[in-house]
Amino acid sequence: MRVKMRPDEAINGGYKKRSSNPDSEIWLQRMVEQGWTAPNWPKEYGGADLDKNEFVVLLEEMQRINARPPLVGMGVSMIGPTLLEYGTEEQKQRFLPPIAKGEASWCQGYSEPGAGSDLAGLQTKAVLDGDEFVINGSKIWTSSAAFADWMFCLVRTDPQAPKHQGISFFLLSMDSPGVSVKPIRLINGTSPFYQTFFDDVRVPRENLVHRINEGWEVGKRLLQHERSGLAALASADAAGPLERIKPGNDFAEMVNIYASLSDAELRDSWTDNEMIKQALLLTKRRVVEESEAKTPGAATSIFKYIEAEYVKRQLELQLKTRGTQGLGWNGETFSEEDISMGRLWLESKAISIAGGSNEVQLNIISKRVLGLPD
Repeated sequence: MRVKMRPDEAINGGYKKRSSNPDSEIWLQRMVEQGWTAPNWPKEYGGADLDKNEFVVLLEEMQRINARPPLVGMGVSMIGPTLLEYGTEEQKQRFLPPIAKGEASWCQGYSEPGAGSDLAGLQTKAVLDGDEFVINGSKIWTSSAAFADWMFCLVRTDPQAPKHQGISFFLLSMDSPGVSVKPIRLINGTSPFYQTFFDDVRVPRENLVHRINEGWEVGKRLLQHERSGLAALASADAAGPLERIKPGNDFAEMVNIYASLSDAELRDSWTDNEMIKQALLLTKRRVVEESEAKTPGAATSIFKYIEAEYVKRQLELQLKTRGTQGLGWNGETFSEEDISMGRLWLESKAISIAGGSNEVQLNIISKRVLGLPD
């Protein structure tokens, strides 16, 4: 558990798709026993109830031994922290312990075919029928929908209300009658995304989070948790999502293999690239140490913007270093890493859109962080 983790070794929760490495399961159970899959959650919900200082010490020690994150995914990073703020006590008792134990996997129902960056334009609707809501519509770009047990979902409950009102936040079982998923094949050859369809899906009223028609507030807060990147630190993953774009060899070795260490421009580019990553990670850690809240507010858009640009820049730099070897799709002349990084390079083009486009993040930063006029 102290070596670089392959994507298929990660545990996202639930039992529909588990790790390919049995040691990951042992590691998860040992961390669950300590409450360290969600270390700053209360003990009654599966956490360790660490205060801020204890949390920082845990991060430092886990990173010192290069420990892998025992549990990743939207459960611990997005919906869990959101339920701690907005959920009822019954919802916390019902949903948080299974998340912390890795027993439930979650997906996100936000974007729709006609509502992406303009998320408030969503049209999936829910109508109250007795003690249940009946949901009809569809969501798109639903990551890992085929393997998720639950979805947190924004739907319109009052079509007559102003655009950002009349929206509610629901938790629904992906095994509910009327839920179906269809894979979306990407240019890199994989299908991590799905379109999800709801045909008269019935959701119990107790699965409504916060208040009816006031789900936009909850949805925005969840996005702050996603954009902060602090979940990666909470799982003791020093680089978080940045780790999977790191070459198998260190930078100097990679340059020596594919190019030349005598290339001063290339050396400077790699050095600058590493400095940006370290600055980002240190800033996130400082926020953990300084913030009284669990997650910062609009400043999370800074993390999202910088990280998206860093990932794209790092993969462009890898392509420049590898030359034509970075463009291999298959064949014996290309290494497994050449092919993997080439496909990540293609995939990275979407990272400045996913989770809120760069343009949206810059608007948030200008208005909410810098206080600039409209």
